[in-house]
Order: sequence, then structure tokens, then C-alpha cells
Amino acid sequence: MRKIILHCSLLILGITLIVGMYILYLSIDLPSIEKLENFDPDLVTRIYSSDEVVLHELFFQKRVFTELRDIPENMRQATIASEDRRFREHWGISLRSVARAIVVNVLSLSYRQGFSTLSQQLARNLYKSIGFEDNITRKMKEVITAIQIERTYTKDEILEMYLNTVHFGHGTYGVESAAKRFFGKSASELRLDESALLVGLLPSPAKYSPIRYPEKALVRRNIVLKLMLDQKFIDIEDYNLYLENGLDSVIDNPLPGKAPYFTEYVRRTLEKIDDELDVNIYRDGLKVYTTLDSRLQEIAEEMVMKTIKRNQEVFNENLFNNHNKFSKLGYFGIYSEDSVKLMMQGEAELYKELRDKLLVQTAFVALDPNSGGILAMVGGRPDYHDQFNRSVQAERQPGSVFKPFVYATAIDNDYPVTTQLLNQPVVLNVQNASGDWEKWMPRNYDESTGELTTLREGLRRSLNLISVRLVQELVPAREVKNTAQRLGISTDIRAVDAIALGTSEVIPLDVISAYSVFSSGGIYSQPYAITRIEDRYGNVIKEFHPVQEEVLRRSTSYMVTSLLRTVMDAGTGGSARWKYKFYSPAAGKTGTTQGFSDAWFVGFTPHLVAGVWFGIDDYSISLGQKQDGSRAALPVWARFMREAYKTLGLKNNDFKKPDDVVHVEICTESKQQPHSLCTVEKELFIKGTQPGDICRIHKN
Repeated sequence: MRKIILHCSLLILGITLIVGMYILYLSIDLPSIEKLENFDPDLVTRIYSSDEVVLHELFFQKRVFTELRDIPENMRQATIASEDRRFREHWGISLRSVARAIVVNVLSLSYRQGFSTLSQQLARNLYKSIGFEDNITRKMKEVITAIQIERTYTKDEILEMYLNTVHFGHGTYGVESAAKRFFGKSASELRLDESALLVGLLPSPAKYSPIRYPEKALVRRNIVLKLMLDQKFIDIEDYNLYLENGLDSVIDNPLPGKAPYFTEYVRRTLEKIDDELDVNIYRDGLKVYTTLDSRLQEIAEEMVMKTIKRNQEVFNENLFNNHNKFSKLGYFGIYSEDSVKLMMQGEAELYKELRDKLLVQTAFVALDPNSGGILAMVGGRPDYHDQFNRSVQAERQPGSVFKPFVYATAIDNDYPVTTQLLNQPVVLNVQNASGDWEKWMPRNYDESTGELTTLREGLRRSLNLISVRLVQELVPAREVKNTAQRLGISTDIRAVDAIALGTSEVIPLDVISAYSVFSSGGIYSQPYAITRIEDRYGNVIKEFHPVQEEVLRRSTSYMVTSLLRTVMDAGTGGSARWKYKFYSPAAGKTGTTQGFSDAWFVGFTPHLVAGVWFGIDDYSISLGQKQDGSRAALPVWARFMREAYKTLGLKNNDFKKPDDVVHVEICTESKQQPHSLCTVEKELFIKGTQPGDICRIHKN
């Protein structure tokens, strides 16, 4: 008998030693207590507007950490009822569940019944070294790690970590991300049936997806509700009430981010500095605060869409009346004419391969002229979002929007705005598409010609002939190019006489930021989008500040502003006043290119500078006859400014006049010092450039 007891004891001791050594072996590559205590999951990076609205999220696996107190009780109860009913009682492993699993698996001679607790599932979720295979080795690793977790954390901390790490399908990890993806709301707002639906996904998120398999998801939700009823988490009234609910609150597609072109611009900026900051923008849960104002962004998108629809209608009408051109651009050999027409009229989505030729496109940017902060950005049609951000990537001819740089060059060289040039035809040598030189006789938009015309009048009426003569007679093209570059134009500007008409391609953001120089008194502020970056703990890891440089005399910038105010108050920008009711002190310029391929308006106030461009991505295609800057582009700018001033409560401040700019009485006709017989007017001059001669016309 003693021998039997001794042998049994030795056998038990041997088995114990073997199991112990096996457990010790399995523990070698498992996480240490220190790693458990420094739980550090991948988190979503969030991009915020200046008024702290979440614009977009960056992630590989979408995971947003939320504290247990912000997770509704019904979500916690549903999780425990379905996944681990003895969660509050066990110490990492439920012996009753183990026994049940052993019986089921032995009787079936297969692995049919699991026995994972929440702690074991958390162990598997947190540590890849445990593995995901259904075998005894993985189970043992889970058990060991689960016990470590239970020794390290409280039950509430374990539940919090579990609900923040578990996979709910469609790339979402954690209850907050799942709530946003499936219901478009925060986890704290989940209803009982919505919580039950999410918990029902956990055994197999792909199999029970409410988007792909709504019937299966509904069955799983009802099972969770029944488990909650059986375990007295809910009563029969709640059970019956929520059992009747369908899946109406589930959204098929994730909610789009706000300001998508802007946030992509921010993402690309972050990718340029992530190595410098030693961060991973997709995993480190950063908070990126930007200059964008969500209120102005909403106004910009609304006003752009209003004008897009009108411009598309005009484009459609012109194209529909030219059947040969329409058939070529619409690929009628492939698509039916009726189908293409319906798409262009907004009845269906236009095929991708037709969009660069048949969709009116746009770019819009609003800046703070005193800092360069980007306040709003639209890089293309809001209803046809793509990866090409026309605000910062498109290179288009600016037309007359470029003229203020020509006039600024003349004024900076001490030519007064009363300087007169002959409004008569000129001949230019220009290069054609083949690279050959040919003669070109530009004309004024209204086909007019005339006598001597002042710079102020030339810009007010946007006279092409005056702009060309400015370059030919007063300021060489090379100087104009230098001015444009100093003001922030980054593209290659061709230093030829045609520079006066804006024939060299520019980027919208460059032009708009260049106009801010006039508003800010000659200070160029480099456009920027990010103000600061914080890590997941709220520590500021980088701050961004305006980068500024004085590039123009203050007096010169004020004089150009004065000319552009005349354009706004009595020239080609006048409809902003009488039609769109924007009356605050403002200055701006329309722009139209040959054949109406591009329509622009760029303008500014002491508070805001904004610009808009319209065109077809294929620049050889016209927007349509008479679709110039005042008709196709100005409406967006005027409506935006009007609503922006109302929304932000901006005051009607005027531009500040420098001390070296003076008002002088001159003869209305000769623009010289007035004689007693002259009709007089007041004009602005930089001190030292006012007329020295007395009017000879009336003196004689």
C-alpha cells in the first residue's frame, strides 16, 4: 500500500513538475507585469478645427480610447451577460466554464466549447505573442496572462481595457469607434438595443456584420437581449420594447469627415514631419489642432455648391447645343447621350472617365491675412470628392487676377496711379502650343479702345491694353516676375510681355496668399494649417507660428488696395455690392482667361482674404460664353464674405492709411495740379509722387 501511495505521489509530483516546467516555458515569451502596467494600444489621431470640432481621424486600425464612466451601463452589462457572466467572481479563469468545456469537447471528440473569460480575451487582444490558434498551448498562455492581468488591474479597469481593445468589425477597435462607425454617435449615447447589437458581433464580427448580414446581426442582438433578461440586467418590459426595434439606426457608410481636402492637406503636412517628431500619425493617438474655422468651412462649401450648380447648368446648356462637341466629350460611342445628359444634370453620378471633361470644378480658400492661417478650403466639388486638391495642386492661368502684381510693380517704382497710357491695340510675340513664336493682338474684354487712360481707370475696367502697355513702357516683365515671386507665387512665371495678361500658370493658394500682402500692409504671411500637435496625454510636442516677411512697401500695398477698392465699388467687382449686398470695406479683382476656360475672383478685407476659381479639369474646355470672373466666380466670394461677417460678428473696419500716403486735389481731366478753371477731384499719392505741374489744358 505504501509503495502504491509512494508511486502515486511521485507520479503526481512528476506531473506537477512537468506542468510547472511547461507553464514556465510558456511564460518565457509572455508579457511581463511591467508591460501590463504600461498598456499602450494604437489610437486614432484626430484633426481638430480651431473651434475644436473633430474634422477627421487618421488610423490603421480605428481605435479611440474612452473611459469606463463614459461607456453606458447597458453596454457593460451586455458584455458581461454575453461574454463572461461570472466576470465579477473569478480570478482570471472560470473553473466551472473549464469543466463544462472539457465535458463537451471530450464527448464530441473535437474542440467545440471554449472557456475564455473577459480577462483571457483581453490577454489575447493585447498581446500578439499569445497567438490566435484554437489549441491548448494558446489557452494556457491566455490563462497565465489572464491571471497576471487580474493581479495587476481591478475588474473595472479590465472591463475598460476590454471594451477599448475588442474588434467590432469594419476596421473598428473599441466601443467608441464602433459606435461612431455603425450608429454615427458617441458610445455614451448608445441605446440598449444598440449596445446589444455591438456585443452580438463579438464572436465573429465579419459573420454578424449588420451592414452585410442584417438578419444574422438581428438574431445575435436578440440573443444578447435574452441573456441580459435571464441574468436580470433588464426587465421583461425593456426586453419586449427593444426586441421590436429593427436596425434603422445602423448607417451603411461611415460618416464623411469635414473639410476633406483640407484634412488631406494636413495629413500630407504631418507625413513630412513625423520622423522629425518621432511619431506615427496613424497609431499614436495625436491631437492635431488646425487653423480652420468649421463655421467658415460650412459657409464656403454651401456657397460653392450653390454656384457650382448654376455654372454646371450654363456649361450643360452650351454643350447640349453643340452636338458634335458633346458627342466627342461624352464618348457617345461608348455611352448613350441620354444617360450622359442625366448624369450631367445631377440625376445620377457621372462616370469617372468623363469627369475631367464634363464636370465644372472649383477651388476656394479663405485666409487670415494677418497670420496666413487657412480658415476654409475647398479643393474640388463637394459632391464629387477626389484626391486632387485644386486649391494647392492645380496650375491654371490667372488671367486678370494677375494684373495687381503688374500695377504693384509700377507703383513700387514710384509711378502714380494717375499715370496715363494709351488705350490702343498692341502686338505681342507669344509661344503657341508647339513652342513656335507668333504675333498676337490682345483686345479689351469689352472690345473697346480709347485715348489716354490712368492706371486707376485701367484696373477698374480691367483693360488688357493698359496692362500690356504697362509692361512694354513702364515696368519690364522681369520686374513683374520678381514682384510676383516676392509675394509668394511659386510657379514658373514667364518673363514676357504677355505676363501682363496672366498667361503663366499659378496655384490658387499662392494667388490668394499674395493678395493678403495688400491687406496686411506689405507683409507676406506663409499659409499654414496646423497650430499645435499634442500627444495622447495632452503634452504639446510641436507648435506652429506664422512665418512672415515684409515684401512690399506699406504705401505700395495701400495704393494697390485703393485701386482694387475701385474695382469692387465701381468696376468689374461691383455686383458684390448691388447684387449680393456685401457692403463692408473690401478690395478685389475678377479674372477670366481666353476662351472662358478659367473664372476667378480674389478679394480681401482687413479681416479676411478669399479667392475662388472655376473651370474644367481639362483646360482646353470652356466654361461657356460670357462665363467670366464676375458671373461664374464672384458670387461665391460675395456670399461667403457676407455670411462670414454675420457669423463671426466682424466689424466693418477700414484699411489703415500709411502716413506717407496723402490725398491731393488734381484736375479731373489733366490729372495735374488744378488751375482755378479746373474741375477737381481727390486722388491718393505716395508723398513725392504727386503732380508738380499745373494743368495746362485749362490754364491755356
